[in-house]
Parts: sequence; C-alpha cells; structure tokens
Amino acid sequence: MAIIKPLRGTTPKIGKNCFIAETAVIIGDVEIGDDCSIWYGAVLRGDVNSIRIGNRVNIQDNAVLHTTYQKTVLNIGDDVSIGHGVIVHGAEIKNGALLGMGSTVMDNAVIGEGAIVAANALIMEKTIVEPCSIYAGVPAKFIKKVDPTQSKEMNERIARNYLFYSGWYKEE
Repeated sequence: MAIIKPLRGTTPKIGKNCFIAETAVIIGDVEIGDDCSIWYGAVLRGDVNSIRIGNRVNIQDNAVLHTTYQKTVLNIGDDVSIGHGVIVHGAEIKNGALLGMGSTVMDNAVIGEGAIVAANALIMEKTIVEPCSIYAGVPAKFIKKVDPTQSKEMNERIARNYLFYSGWYKEE
C-alpha cells in the first residue's frame, strides 16, 4: 500500500478515480485532482510547502516533487505528464505540459501551457518556458515552437493513455 502520510497537521487530499501505486509516497500538504495517476516510486513531499495537482495528471515512476521551505510552492495544471525520473522543485507547470524523462525543473520556473521539456533537460531557476515550445539541453534552451493544436493533441493523448493504463491496475 502507498505511503500517504499526514504531516504538520495536514493530510494529503486525493481526488476521485485516482491510481496511487503501492510504492508511491505522498506526504503532508498535497492535493491531487481527479483521474490522476501516481506511479511506482514517485515521491510527492509536501512537508515544507504546498503541492497542488490538477486533473488527469500522470506522475510517472520515480518522479520527485518538492518545494523550498517558506519560499516556493508547486502547482501543476490539468492534463500534465511528468515522465519517469523527473524532478520538479517549487515550480509552476501549466495545463497540457509534458516533462520528458529525467528532466529537472527548478524553483520559480514556469512551464507554459502545452510546452514540452525534453528528456534530461535542466530548466534552471526562474526560467519561463513559453507556451507550445520545446526546451532541451543542460541548461535547457529554446529549441522551437510547436503547433498549439498538435501540442494539445499529443499531450492530452499521453495523459489519457496513462488514465487508461491505470485502469489495468485498478482491476487487479
């Protein structure tokens, strides 16, 4: 069973129809919307500040979500995909964004709506990633704009796929 632990007087809140893997860890001031999936080894540590997650968000295996004490919070919009091994620290991730496997997003960065952060990219502190753009590299740099319709379709498809996959685990 997943570790869902109250801390400092706050119990995590989990929306309807969510899949939380047995080895996921959710601590403290964390609110998760509806139809989300939190996969194996993911850690959502709302111990020093708040983490807010929208609807239909998938947080894949071994992702780590955290904040900085009294300085940053973490806000994630709807239909966001957070890939395997991603680290998100005190940032804002807008609706329909995709964070590729192994990427890192630092404090006070903003990932725009429909944006794509490439695998293993490092989004430095206070970086603003424009909507419907691709950023890649270490540190990450703007690569190109993507068609908003294509970005929305691709990112929503991935979010729907993870909702579909999570159904397999609920049946067991």
